[in-house]
Amino acid sequence: MHTTPLTPELLRGALDWENTAHGLLPHRLPARARTQCADPQLAMAESQPSGVRLVFRTRATTVELDTLPTKRVYVGVPPRPDGVYDLLVDGRLTGSGRVEGGNTLTIDMTTGSFEHRAGPVGTLRFTGLPDTVKDVEIWLPHNETTELVALRTDAPVEPVADRGRKVWLHHGSSISHGSDAASPTTTWPALAAAQGGVELINLGLGGSALLDPFTARTLRDTPADLISVKLGINLVNADLMRLRAFGPAVHGFLDTVRDGHPNTPLLVVSPILCPIHEDTPGPSAPDFSSLQEGRLRFRAAGDPAETAGGKLTLNVIRKELARIVRERAAEDRNLHYLDGRDLYGEADSAELPLPDDLHPDAAAHRRMGERFAARAFAPGGLFADGAV
Repeated sequence: MHTTPLTPELLRGALDWENTAHGLLPHRLPARARTQCADPQLAMAESQPSGVRLVFRTRATTVELDTLPTKRVYVGVPPRPDGVYDLLVDGRLTGSGRVEGGNTLTIDMTTGSFEHRAGPVGTLRFTGLPDTVKDVEIWLPHNETTELVALRTDAPVEPVADRGRKVWLHHGSSISHGSDAASPTTTWPALAAAQGGVELINLGLGGSALLDPFTARTLRDTPADLISVKLGINLVNADLMRLRAFGPAVHGFLDTVRDGHPNTPLLVVSPILCPIHEDTPGPSAPDFSSLQEGRLRFRAAGDPAETAGGKLTLNVIRKELARIVRERAAEDRNLHYLDGRDLYGEADSAELPLPDDLHPDAAAHRRMGERFAARAFAPGGLFADGAV
């Protein structure tokens, strides 16, 4: 077997990487951004490699990848399944696998505490690949921090040159991150990118789409042909901001992105339907009665009457985002708005309700990916050639 050094040249979808005691740890935010916020939720989210994949060309029929995953365990909730690795050969899904072992991060939702325990490196193995020169992609688990330890193949490996496809840079919340999707290639952004024929950089950051300036600067400084930002739900979840601050913060976020991408098509997407927060402010809180039943659900802990004092709901946010984009678009012909309920709305909620009252399930991710691709990448779509 050939052992190939794991280097950044083999990575797609990561904006930074870290050499650890075990190997290579991909990051989705650059080091400067990471140093500007000590929030453990953000640190966990950005190190989970949603949209990150190893890409190489080889004639190998057997591929082995050693990794050290970090798996989340929620106190009082049944164990989550191990993260999924998807194998694509020449762009086609060919296999999937999981890695046993790894570190564990135990989270107590009742206290907000975290406990980290070290565990062993595990091995992912794919066999029976075609005995031809081919492009191989291994998509890393979207919901497990993953240190890459060793890559072994039964034929040499080389990096894949730029395929000339447009780069789509997307930022959003845990829904964009892929929470409750079945696998890394079936998060809604990954599905939409595949249908649109674009290279995805996914900055969906669970719990962390909070209009942070360092995130805006990351978008500003990342080369991209198409950019979308899905804003709103995390601001309600965290009860972080009032209406007075929200509008100027959105303007500032978009101004920063435009500093680096003055003419790039830029799409602002408002929240999908989330019944608990349509007209009720945050914060979101765990439903402890559901924890006692061994499942995790959320509730809206705010009071609808508080919107009069400037608290944010999803309907308030959608109205404000639509106004901001409409006014800015008078001078920015490459700025667009998409109501998130066009991706998942009331009819979808009746058919495919949010299992935990916040996050879409695997079937809803597929529907959202198809709808986004149709609205953004199809002929005449917001990101189609010639669209302004």
